[in-house]
Amino acid sequence: DKRPEDPRGPGPFFYFGGSNGASIVVSYCESRGWQRICDKTRTDYKLKWCETKSPAAYYSFKAGGQLIYQIPNNKVLTTKIGLLNSLREYDRVSSKSNITKYVGTAIFFSFLFLFNYCIYIQNVFTCCRRMRLEDFFPVTFRMDMKDEREAFFNGTTIRIDTDTIQNMWICKPTGLNQGRGIFLLRTPEDITAFRERLQNTIEQQSNRKSLFNLPQARIVQQYIQNPLLLKGRKFDVRSYFLIASTSPYMVFFRHGYIRLTCNLYDPNSDNITAHLTNQYMQKKNPLYSLLKEETVWSMERFNIYINETYMLPKGLPKDWALGLFKRMQHIIMQCFQAVKAKLHCKLGYFDLIGCDFLIDEDFKVWLLEMNCNPALHTNCEVLKDVIPQTVTEALDLTLEIFQKSCCGLKLLPLNSQRNFLLLYSGETVTITKQRHKTTRPFSTLHPKSSSTHINTNKTVAIATQTGKSTNRASKYSETQAKCLVPSTAVLSSSALSNTIPPSQQPVELPMKQPSPISQKPLTSKAQETNQLRPHQPNPVRSRVVLQLSKCTWQHPAVMSNLNVPPQPVRSAIRSLSTPALSKGSNSTQRLGAQGHQTDKMEHMSCNLKTSKIHLAEPYSLHTVGTEMKVAKVKEQEDDG
Repeated sequence: DKRPEDPRGPGPFFYFGGSNGASIVVSYCESRGWQRICDKTRTDYKLKWCETKSPAAYYSFKAGGQLIYQIPNNKVLTTKIGLLNSLREYDRVSSKSNITKYVGTAIFFSFLFLFNYCIYIQNVFTCCRRMRLEDFFPVTFRMDMKDEREAFFNGTTIRIDTDTIQNMWICKPTGLNQGRGIFLLRTPEDITAFRERLQNTIEQQSNRKSLFNLPQARIVQQYIQNPLLLKGRKFDVRSYFLIASTSPYMVFFRHGYIRLTCNLYDPNSDNITAHLTNQYMQKKNPLYSLLKEETVWSMERFNIYINETYMLPKGLPKDWALGLFKRMQHIIMQCFQAVKAKLHCKLGYFDLIGCDFLIDEDFKVWLLEMNCNPALHTNCEVLKDVIPQTVTEALDLTLEIFQKSCCGLKLLPLNSQRNFLLLYSGETVTITKQRHKTTRPFSTLHPKSSSTHINTNKTVAIATQTGKSTNRASKYSETQAKCLVPSTAVLSSSALSNTIPPSQQPVELPMKQPSPISQKPLTSKAQETNQLRPHQPNPVRSRVVLQLSKCTWQHPAVMSNLNVPPQPVRSAIRSLSTPALSKGSNSTQRLGAQGHQTDKMEHMSCNLKTSKIHLAEPYSLHTVGTEMKVAKVKEQEDDG
């Protein structure tokens, strides 16, 4: 039969290659009105889903215009050697950086807190979120590396026990899945035979002129001989790791189902189906047709069984199985962090990865492997419920993120998120970095020239700043007084408009280059010092934020002409939490309307803590050189 002719027109089109999950993906795309094409060389597709990766497909891929399943170099996660190398490198780099960071800090604190040194060391390393590789990944050797190969063969002869159950190892090809090519090494004889076979293979490779069609590289991994059992059968947990986008990264986790063997667990059994739990291997068991539904459990059933069987005898908390997902998420996040900088990132790449975890009888979680293109068959009732939901939601999330990214919209929240849990959002990280770049102290957003103009002919220097001020290092003449202000005071032109009697009319002094502070745009220091500010006689209702810490009047020769009505200022001080309140109040009375009635021989210094000062009448705030003068706005014109 001839293949039907591919549709033409505007599309959108999708291509699906292979058979794994074909009915689910094809139905999903057709439900959205997409048309299926069968020519894999066509480049006008909207979505391309293939079981096997093709370099040509990525060469013609249009980032931001198309979606393609499987990240091109996902082998750094989904092959045995790739995952091993990524985790080792991340463990080595993280350990080195953590030792440099934490040990240096610990040495510093050890001099300060000698008695708490040990406690500090313990807390520092406990707070480190990175797990050690041996805490979640079994000991593994690469057989394609000579030093590791020799270390394995030389070390296993020493580690072999004299007990009935000897140390077992499992040998896996690096690039195969579904349990193909896997065998066990249980006895010293098995290890010796494997060594000879491997040596022959290496010699044959060295004699070959062509490097093509080389046999699969292998790893040897320590076999976990004390797995937790469900009704006497071995099991593992299949979970899903979704990278819905690589630009920006959007990473999700979803729990899957439990995979069990047909036979009861026997570590000495030669039947490989008693050790491998995947469906591909269990179908080879003669009992599979009878026990098919018992080879896959839902997570709800698994949780109930753990509660009934292990909660009281092992002292587990209720619903321990549901809390198990947090540990899996932590492991997956560490794997992702190990490859985040390695994966190819283009808008349109996405991947759904199957993660296999094993739990031992001590309830410790082990990562066995990660698989690209995980099995999406629905040959059991549990799989009919889990697999379609997983694939559908994965595609929903991928499409929503893709469309929002193309339109420049905010990604979160995601309307299509249901059972997948967001582990990592590149959008959030980007926003956080941008905030750190744009967030500056108040003193950097408002240059020093905007609040203080240095003029040696004047007698008062007033600086407004927050945090650490660079003006503290400035040197002025001996006739200058300083006012450093790190607490917040609010001057509002409309907050206290009814507190000053209309009969009081303060005098507005002449100003040079008056410049209203309110509504002043942020300009550079050069522009602000060079531009002439026009005089603005009319008062501007404004809200000025100043920082108040210490005010000092030392000598009559350096007394500032600060024209402040005594009663309004005194009544404007709402709360001053300082012992100098009474002294400050008395001094304020002595200032008078013109500011010249202060006792000239008195030295007054008052420290004002954080307080808010509200002035009730509209005031115009002007700065000339180093003078700051506050005057009430004239409501009536001067007759003379």
